[in-house]
Amino acid sequence: MQHRTLGHSGTIVTSYALGTMTFGAEATEEASHAILDAYFAAGGNFIDTADVYSSGVSEEIIGRWLAKRPGLRDEAVIATKGRFPMGTAPNDVGTSRRRLTRALDDSLRRLGVEQIDLYQLHAWDPITPLEETLRFLDDAVGRGKIAYYGFSNFLGWQLTKAVHTARAHGWNPPVSLQPQYSLLVRDIEFEIVPAALDAGVGLLPWSPLGGGWLSGKYKRDKRPAGATRLGENPERGMEAWKARNENPNTWRVIEAVEDIATAHGVSQSQVALAWLADRPAVTSVILGARTAEQLADNLAAAELQLSTDEIRRLSQTSRPHTGVYPYGPMAQEQRSRKMEGGR
Repeated sequence: MQHRTLGHSGTIVTSYALGTMTFGAEATEEASHAILDAYFAAGGNFIDTADVYSSGVSEEIIGRWLAKRPGLRDEAVIATKGRFPMGTAPNDVGTSRRRLTRALDDSLRRLGVEQIDLYQLHAWDPITPLEETLRFLDDAVGRGKIAYYGFSNFLGWQLTKAVHTARAHGWNPPVSLQPQYSLLVRDIEFEIVPAALDAGVGLLPWSPLGGGWLSGKYKRDKRPAGATRLGENPERGMEAWKARNENPNTWRVIEAVEDIATAHGVSQSQVALAWLADRPAVTSVILGARTAEQLADNLAAAELQLSTDEIRRLSQTSRPHTGVYPYGPMAQEQRSRKMEGGR
């Protein structure tokens, strides 16, 4: 795996991170520890979790794994998140100073560490004043409880506002942003990617395989079955499955991925991941896995070198299409000027 700086910070992370949303839910503690062992054996160093993953169990599983392998604490870069409800009381949700103080302390306790390397707001909070949240995060850095902070699921204007508010007050700025991003979900390229590049913020894409679609698990017009997430639990996203299944471009993208995978003799997942890891502003792609075997196949993407023609085919086939102002007209104008040598 490549080593990259975490956004504009000096901390080094690997180009593929280990997502742990499955820990305590789809993966037992024993299986989770095996996945962690396999990831670090392959050279990875970046673990991503959240307090709401299995209601804190994911963090606890990671904490017990770290306790059994104390030598890895200095090597591991640990990221977690806070924002979503961890209880039913009014103040058990959000990014207020009161809420985040408790959430951060609880995450530190569950993980069994003195400092969290990257603490992330899981989503924008429309109620809490942004200055209150950012001041808390700056104080947490100052107290040594976190090394850096970042965001997840922020819009472009929200990221930009947070960056400039922090700079205006002389507070530590964010270093990362976690968006959904894949060959099937590229709308973030209209505003979020440019905002991240402008701020020097590193992207940590989640759902890089489009919920399993880019791995080749699903077939056209065939309802999910068997050992797939939708096959085991059809209610968790069948409407979204129908919409994607009925979109002709979904299958054009999958066909391109399949052709390139066949040419290289690799899995479709590896092709999709290799394309994403090389996108502008991307620091580390978050891999979710239910087994060590699944993780090993995904990590093999680090060795895959796509040709310029292959990257071009994937990019052109998956390009987001919209005629909604200003994205359609402006995107077309920018492409035309670039082709003509303009700026």
